[in-house]
Amino acid sequence: MTRYHPLLVALHWLLAAMIILGLILGGTVLAETANDDPFKLTALRMHMSMGMIILALMLLRLATRLTTRKPPHSDIGNALLNWLGQAMHWALYCVVIALCLSGLATATMAGLPGIVFGGSGAPLPADFAAFPPRAAHGALAFLLGVLILGHAGAGLWHHYVRRDGLFRRMWFGQREE
Repeated sequence: MTRYHPLLVALHWLLAAMIILGLILGGTVLAETANDDPFKLTALRMHMSMGMIILALMLLRLATRLTTRKPPHSDIGNALLNWLGQAMHWALYCVVIALCLSGLATATMAGLPGIVFGGSGAPLPADFAAFPPRAAHGALAFLLGVLILGHAGAGLWHHYVRRDGLFRRMWFGQREE
């Protein structure tokens, strides 16, 4: 077998785009928009909706990964780097899921579902830092950014330096058994 299941491939690229967009939206637009700015509700609605969709798709991706056949792990001749490659993938799953859950916890504690989706008319909290999961959410977002850079860097290294065809495993095409 040379390729991952087509659902894993599709979810990989869809989630990559959504996660990067969510990080940008959270780290720039939301971070730089005052809580009393009316646009903040729109941005929060987009960010929170995207986070819930990411969580659902990530859980689907995890279930698919655990229940489908997959190519053997890449072996580049270095046990530590082989282990780090596998650990990186599991870290991405864990951090994305934890990031979504910390966002959900922050939103729940701040009463955001009713404010953002229910139209309660209540104002946003003055400062989200008052809610403990918010600190975890920020730290996890930073960690996820680092993991994404490492993951993308490793992918580019495999593709352009090693030229080992590893990229094809997570791309669309005929799945050979």
